[in-house]
Amino acid sequence: MAVELRPPQANLTRADSIETWIDLFHAFRRLAAEKTFLFVTDNAVGDAEEENLWHLTTNLAGEVDPSNIVPFLTCKHSLEYCLLYASRASARGIQAVTVVGGDASEGQPRCVPHAFALRHVLAERLPTLALGGWTNLHRDPEQQMSFLLDQRFGADYYLTQVVSHHDASRIESWLELTRRHGLALPGVFGVFLYRNARPAMLERLARFFPVPAEAVTREFESGATPEEICARSVVALRRMGANKIYLCNLGGRRAAQRYLRIAEAVEDLL
Repeated sequence: MAVELRPPQANLTRADSIETWIDLFHAFRRLAAEKTFLFVTDNAVGDAEEENLWHLTTNLAGEVDPSNIVPFLTCKHSLEYCLLYASRASARGIQAVTVVGGDASEGQPRCVPHAFALRHVLAERLPTLALGGWTNLHRDPEQQMSFLLDQRFGADYYLTQVVSHHDASRIESWLELTRRHGLALPGVFGVFLYRNARPAMLERLARFFPVPAEAVTREFESGATPEEICARSVVALRRMGANKIYLCNLGGRRAAQRYLRIAEAVEDLL
């Protein structure tokens, strides 16, 4: 299981930014000790975030293997910035970057219309850098598969939008589709840690991805912990044959502790 973490938002005060980074560094070091791959977001859900690369490669140099860090890079920057970013990442020992479009509805416009165009430019400049793409299992599966099969997609792996054990039929259909089409790209499936079932929180999350609100609420009402609910999704995915998973919403300083509790709950369920 990999972990997705978010840098501080760009509008924090300097003191709050430093405190957030300190919390993240604690999580990075602890997770790195578990040999965990670390996905680090770039302007997630449209919110401007501080750049992930400089802090990671400077403050964790010698402590965290850079090949275990997989940063995101959205198209919501200038093309010059994206080229320089990828060159810096490669020079610092990072071996893979996940290139996604970014929210086109707000903020700075994309430097290219679609992420595959940026991947093509980066692949020409840095052929040894592995590049990741994105797919959404909550949309038309045949269309999503056509994107991945298109030679222009230009990715070495793909990440999925978050899914859960409540999406079992959708996941099974997708895996069957990958087998039928002989899709060679490895997929990494997203799983979200719901920390509570407050209606306002679930409604806010539903702006970004489909949330099985009623089912999640029932699980919390039955006494399940956030980590146990998350582990149920991990186990369901593994039993279906989706063995590569990244965990979202583990937070900052407590991310490593949550990760270990999820891993323990997964072992108990298996």
